[in-house]
Amino acid sequence: MANYRDKRPQRKQWQRQAPVLLDTSQRPLDIVDDPSSLPTVQIDTDFPHPNVFRKRVRNVPASVKPGDLVSIFHTDGRHLGFGYFNSTAGVGLRFIRWGAKPPNDEFWDELLKRAVAFRRETLKLEEATTASRLIHAEGDFLPGIVVDRYNDVLSLEAYSLAMFQRAQSIAERLSTVCGTDHWIVKPSPQSETQEGFSAPVISSPDLPRTTTIHEYGTRFRINFNEGHKTGFFCDQRENRLKMAKFCEGKSVADICCYTGGFAIQAKTAGNAAEVTGVELDENPLQLAKANANLNQAKVNFVQADAFAWMRDMVRNGRQFDVLALDPPKLIHSREELEEGRRTHFDLNRLALQLVRPGGIMVTFTCAGLLTNEEFDKLVRSAARQAGPPMPGMENDENPRRQPREIQIFDRTGASSDHPVAGSCPESEYLRAMWLRVL
Repeated sequence: MANYRDKRPQRKQWQRQAPVLLDTSQRPLDIVDDPSSLPTVQIDTDFPHPNVFRKRVRNVPASVKPGDLVSIFHTDGRHLGFGYFNSTAGVGLRFIRWGAKPPNDEFWDELLKRAVAFRRETLKLEEATTASRLIHAEGDFLPGIVVDRYNDVLSLEAYSLAMFQRAQSIAERLSTVCGTDHWIVKPSPQSETQEGFSAPVISSPDLPRTTTIHEYGTRFRINFNEGHKTGFFCDQRENRLKMAKFCEGKSVADICCYTGGFAIQAKTAGNAAEVTGVELDENPLQLAKANANLNQAKVNFVQADAFAWMRDMVRNGRQFDVLALDPPKLIHSREELEEGRRTHFDLNRLALQLVRPGGIMVTFTCAGLLTNEEFDKLVRSAARQAGPPMPGMENDENPRRQPREIQIFDRTGASSDHPVAGSCPESEYLRAMWLRVL
């Protein structure tokens, strides 16, 4: 039987393969005193967005290499700002600074200090956790890279060639700002197909293999060698605590649980009576079990495909009081939208059947291309096919089903340390719908 990862959209054959000789060696941060020394490119749009598609870029000098800093003009002659160019990427140009002033020491210091101060002084995250996002790509006006802090380690994931080339310099300068000792840089899993490069992970000397962070008093171990993305999903911090408030004395299911975040918080912060976590991948599941032991939390972890496990539970008549459905990213490009919608629909239709009448379900998507309206629509459609079998079809293998009534009582997104830039609304990637299932 195919599993839900088999159902994820497949990469298309037409997508670019990584060029063999792109330079991924580390570069210092760009400190420009004389902007006239930079090569210039033109774009035929002045829409105030940090990312410009390659087809909009004009008159690129032959001397400009992928990853180079360029001065950006409109085709009508107006100077717009400065950015990084990559001829092999769909996003051919990423603005790093708007206006007449080029990047310099003052610019980099202000950008990084402002991001850290927002987490420390405004959000006061250090009172709640030792894990937070310090740089959220476009949301902190540094497109192409994210940086998470885990105790004294900075974990960076680079989505663009230029940011990968400058990641070590960013890590070292940011370490000075926030007082960390170690760093690790990973290229994005989509760097080959979207940016045209592949590169090994790089890190500071003596980087620890693991570290243990705390979140609202609950501890989680992070393995830098095996973790997805930067190692942990800080974006779900506030959602994990919110769900825990519904769990006291309840039965809870955490489907696609990764390293056990929702499941363990349901037990430790929520005092749930019974918790089950379901994950297909063995490595994160082993770390989830270790995290449960770390907190002396009794959680039943199951290694299984989400589709197959939910179908088995439906056949057995099993239901839960509280359920979290948090699948991995299912839509990476517009070409994958239709298949991704279908997969989200199927997952939600099954999950809704596993919630007891009056129970709570929170369902997520981390596909930025799936709008709030589209996600609402597919969850509502799934509810219309998630009730008991139609009369006379109770013994059918795949019966037609009656509707289940749902009450949508909240919508949330990523934690507050994942801000969204007003000029880049599609970076609001994480969406959550909170449902009461009747």
